[in-house]
Amino acid sequence: MKYWEKMWDERFEKPGYYYGTEPNDFLKEMSRRFKPGGRVLCLAEGEGRNAVFLAEQGFVVTAVDGSEAGMKKMESLAQEREVKVEGIVCDLGEFEFGERCWDAVVMIWCHLPKPLMAQVLKNSAKSLTSGGYIVIEAYTPFQLQYKTGGPHSVDLLNTLEEFDQGLKQLERVHGIEIERDIFEGQGHTGRSAVVQYLACRRS
Repeated sequence: MKYWEKMWDERFEKPGYYYGTEPNDFLKEMSRRFKPGGRVLCLAEGEGRNAVFLAEQGFVVTAVDGSEAGMKKMESLAQEREVKVEGIVCDLGEFEFGERCWDAVVMIWCHLPKPLMAQVLKNSAKSLTSGGYIVIEAYTPFQLQYKTGGPHSVDLLNTLEEFDQGLKQLERVHGIEIERDIFEGQGHTGRSAVVQYLACRRS
């Protein structure tokens, strides 16, 4: 087990849901563009709140996370909401994305070392079907001054330019760096500096 997997397991083994059980606001808005009933891949899904929400909307959802404890929490939430989500415990550097098989890829607070992030973005783009979307919300380096959630290392924080570079084979539909108030459980609480990104594979 890698040290960060142990960290997340320890966090998610505690009672309750660290980031709450409601979906991310940006994802909730952007998911209206997804193909109805389409196949959606959620990366670094944690305790499953976003994956379960998408399943409730009728999507066929697969969630991937390195934390077994997180995926168990997701299974419990899915059962409670009476939906089905396939959960896979796997390091994103080892996950097989496939090609042209997902109608949407979701990366909400998926913070990775720069080389791994570049690999995951490349694989995500290749895995999209024609007309498929990738939706991302992540903290920017400016988040370090707020301390309201997210990583404490600039190497794990992202910019709009990085996503443009990593997803240049896709068409950017929406991309912005903004400050906004986020309240997602105890993990994200208050004013935050984020990048929001939506891109589409057109062919």
